Amino acid sequence: MGTPQISDSELELMKIIWSAGGTVLYAQIMEALGKAGRSWQKNTVITLLSRLADKGFLTVRKLGRRNEYAAAVSEAEYQAVQTQALVNKLYAGSAKGLVAALIRQEAISPGDYEELRRFWEKGGGEA
Repeated sequence: MGTPQISDSELELMKIIWSAGGTVLYAQIMEALGKAGRSWQKNTVITLLSRLADKGFLTVRKLGRRNEYAAAVSEAEYQAVQTQALVNKLYAGSAKGLVAALIRQEAISPGDYEELRRFWEKGGGEA
């Protein structure tokens, strides 16, 4: 998959869909937005969902009069592509540069570092 960009609002909808297991109905999206304190208009949400489908992030299936939205890209796949794009853009492709910056900013604690080191030594399963 290429790396089409999605807006922060589109990403918010994708996070709702991913957190629901990858498949949701429109009403579930609106309920989740309400719980998050978002009062987006129906047309706004429909437009964002349509854009996500056009970009290949969602598939839409009609269930009677309702639409079911399914993630066509997993959260892990999206994160991997975006992380690589960030590393390429800001660190000339060097993941070491990104990690060094995180350590300098103390965004990675010594405990995190040890956990990552063990993860690396095991060949990269779950950290």
